[in-house]
Parts: sequence; structure tokens; C-alpha cells
Amino acid sequence: MELLARLSAPRRETKVIGLVCTGHFFSHFYLLLVPPLFPLLKEVYGVGFTELGFATACFSIASGFTQIPVGFMVDRYGARHILIWGLFIESIAIALIGVFPLYGALVALMIAAGLSNSVFHPADYSILNATVDKSRIGRVFSFHTFTGYLGDALAPATVLFLAALLDWRAAMFLCGACGAVVAAFMWMNSELLADASGAKSMQRGAARPDGKPGRVGLALILSIPVLMGMLFFATMSIAGAGVRTFGISALHELYQTSLGAAGVAVSAYLFVSPVGVLAGGYAADKITRHDLVAALCILVIAACVFAVAAFDPPLAVIAVLFAIAGFANGFLAPPRDMIIRSLAPASEMGKVFGFVSSGFAVAGIIAPILYGWLLDHSDARNVFWVSGFVGLATIVTVLATGRAGRRAS
Repeated sequence: MELLARLSAPRRETKVIGLVCTGHFFSHFYLLLVPPLFPLLKEVYGVGFTELGFATACFSIASGFTQIPVGFMVDRYGARHILIWGLFIESIAIALIGVFPLYGALVALMIAAGLSNSVFHPADYSILNATVDKSRIGRVFSFHTFTGYLGDALAPATVLFLAALLDWRAAMFLCGACGAVVAAFMWMNSELLADASGAKSMQRGAARPDGKPGRVGLALILSIPVLMGMLFFATMSIAGAGVRTFGISALHELYQTSLGAAGVAVSAYLFVSPVGVLAGGYAADKITRHDLVAALCILVIAACVFAVAAFDPPLAVIAVLFAIAGFANGFLAPPRDMIIRSLAPASEMGKVFGFVSSGFAVAGIIAPILYGWLLDHSDARNVFWVSGFVGLATIVTVLATGRAGRRAS
């Protein structure tokens, strides 16, 4: 408490943002460490790509479907220790993959890593919401999302470089050790990581921004607005997977082009998205109708994807269209988070963000089956048609969620 008293609010905010966002970087970084090593691990474990895919699916399922109970734990017991232990355990699990080169160990450790990965969204948003001034919260949410995107982008290159320089086992161990060091640093500065848990979460009715009692616990997360928020996360993620995950395969089938050329077009989407996130954060602090901004972004994305499906443009034009769609996809992320933030009092923030983030897990199950079936049994352009139409359907959920958030505020 003495340290907090000596720190000015902006300086303390900066330290908290740095700690939380560094942890968020590693949460995404660890998610994409193993897949680039599949060609090596296939020989090491004596299994096929299906078995390796199952191991990574275990990570996603364990992470996605435990975010809800973790959200309740964050609001009941506090975020700081849950966040620190989550990062530490995930880091150790990743490091141990390099220590035990057995397929059974890989599956068990990926489950452990996934379970510990589930802490980040509930804990991060609870801490940031309790720490950051309202006038800057949109920009901070955008930077938080940006660091996750950065982890996604750097993981493949980092692990492949270290594997080539040393070997894959040393690469996994070193990457895991880095996260453990960060967790230790967070522990040494844990007094900075305040949230709105504790006594407030014990109250029968948490106060909404208007001062009136609001829903809490299960009544809150099972309310129509929060359910619509979870559906918003799920449908937007399903729509995005059409480009982000299956875009290369679809373009390869449509144009009979190399995977590398198709990858360049999809990379335009992936690398411009973080730029959109940062721009969207500044906009989110200046606007009030976050739902309309998000809906407009979705319309832009759908228009770009429909253009690819309908007109068979050259790959260079597709890259431009995907870049525009990627910017819009990034731009809508901070308004999206602001909409969800408006649905709950501070003491319920962990469980609400944990619940809506489980929509990503739902999408992770549905999208591969949906788009894989389309590629196997129909014209590849249907991947883009379905992606666009699912995106348009998302507009209904974002407008409904935004309306509920305005009424709550």
C-alpha cells in the first residue's frame, strides 16, 4: 500500500498495463508455438498430423471452456494471484514439452497449458477495468489486444529460429522459461495488480453505473445481453476463420496457385489487423455508439469477402481487399470490448469477459468442421460466401448487445 501511495495514477497505470499486456502476449505466443514444429514432431512422436492436431485442440478446448469458472473465481477471490499462477503454470507446461519427448506427455501438458491459459481474459480485463481511467480505457483495451496479436505473429518465427539454432526441445524450454521469468516479475510487483473483487463481489446486487442494483453471478451471465455478447464473439470468430484459417486453402483451390502466393494475400489480412486494433482503441475513447462502429466494420469486412467470392479478382486485388478487411477486423476489437464492459459492474467483470470469451472456443469447434466440409464437398468460393453471411448475422448480435449496454449505463 505504501508503494501505491507513492505512485502517481498515470505512472501506476503504465506499470499495470505493462505487466498485464506482457502476460497477454505470452498467452497468445504459447498457443502458436507447437503447430510450426509439426513436421519435426511427427517424426519425434511417431504420429500423424491428426494426432498432433488433436493435441493442439486439447489446448483450445481446455482454455475456452474453463474461462467461465475462472471468471467466477476472479470476481470472488481476486485476479492478481490467479493471473500470476496461470502464467507460471502455463510457462512450466510449455517448457516441459521440451523435457519429455513423448506424445502422451504432449497431450497432458497441452491440456495443462490450456487450463492455465484460461485465466488471461477474465483476470486481465478485471485488472485493467479497475485500474485505468475511463477516458483511456479504449486505447488500453486496444493495446491489450495488440499484444496478443503480436504474440500470434512472433511465435512461429521465434520457435523455428530457436529450433534451427539449437533444437526443438531447447526452443520449447527457453520459450517456457521466458514466461516463467515474467511470472516471477509479476509476483514481485503483485501489489500493483488491483481489481474490483472481494467485498464488492459478496454483495447481493452490484451497483450499475447508474447506481441501481444490477444482476450478479449466474443471473448476469445468463441474461439475454450477455448471452448475445457471447454469440457475438462466437459468430465473429467463425466468420473470421473463413479468411484467417481457411483462406489460403480456399484461394489455392479457386486459383490453383501456390500456397505461398495464397499465403501472401491472407498475410495482408493478418498483418494489417493489429494496425486496425490500435486505431480502433483511439476511436473507442472518443465515441459513444460502439455498436454502430462495430456494425460498420462488419459491413466492410463482409463487402470485401463477398467481392472475392463474386468477382474472382486477381490475387493482388484480393490482397488489397483482405488488407481492408483486416484493418476493419482489428478496428472493431476495442469497440467490441467496450460494449462488453458496459454490460457489467466492475465486481462482475471477470465472469462476464470469461463467459463471452468462451464464444471463441465454440467457434474453434464449429469453424473447422464447417469450412472443412465446404472445401471437401462444394465450390471453394463458398468459404467466402459463408464467412460473409455469418459476419452479417453478427450485426444483429452486436446491435442488440450495444443497446443493452446503453440501457445498463
